[in-house]
Amino acid sequence: MFFLKIDDDLEMRLIQMNDAKKLSELINANRQHLRTWLPWVDYMVAPHQFYSIVSYWLYEYHQNTGLRAGIFYKGKLNGCIELHNVDYFNRLASMGYFLAKTAEGKGLVTRSAKALIEYAFTVLGLNRIEIRAGEKNVKSRAIPERLGFTMEGKIRQGEFLHGYFQHIILYGLIKDDWRHQKFQGNKTALQGRKDR
Repeated sequence: MFFLKIDDDLEMRLIQMNDAKKLSELINANRQHLRTWLPWVDYMVAPHQFYSIVSYWLYEYHQNTGLRAGIFYKGKLNGCIELHNVDYFNRLASMGYFLAKTAEGKGLVTRSAKALIEYAFTVLGLNRIEIRAGEKNVKSRAIPERLGFTMEGKIRQGEFLHGYFQHIILYGLIKDDWRHQKFQGNKTALQGRKDR
């Protein structure tokens, strides 16, 4: 089972059937906040729907085509992060995430995404990760920009959201770029220690 401990307060773990009720409660408590950018929120209203979707996510996980993990902060489910459309032939996947309104501003998604990227490149053997975000979704776009993704283009009218089409910004990160960033980060940290 997938589990990543990021620090003393933050961990990611595979969403299981016993998390369906917590997931339903999280969505219901944050419905207005999440629906701004996530069109599926309006259609997930009954508790039984969450059991169905978690069952499907577990099927994808066992088929190696997806991984949906809960972001648990201080033991409480605060959001989700995922790899979907996993393509092992081309060694790529897409990443998505959402977070409760009350959990924003703590770096939870950035730290979780960073750990999941490392896992995807080193354990799963992927070579490319994509993130797609609404053009006006500044908070979602900040994640790939903070983590060194390249903005690769705009998918014009790529998503139908609440009665209108929105443009989608496509970000990509390849393993070599990630390794280079890590190397540069380690080099800077070492130089900083030497200068002290």
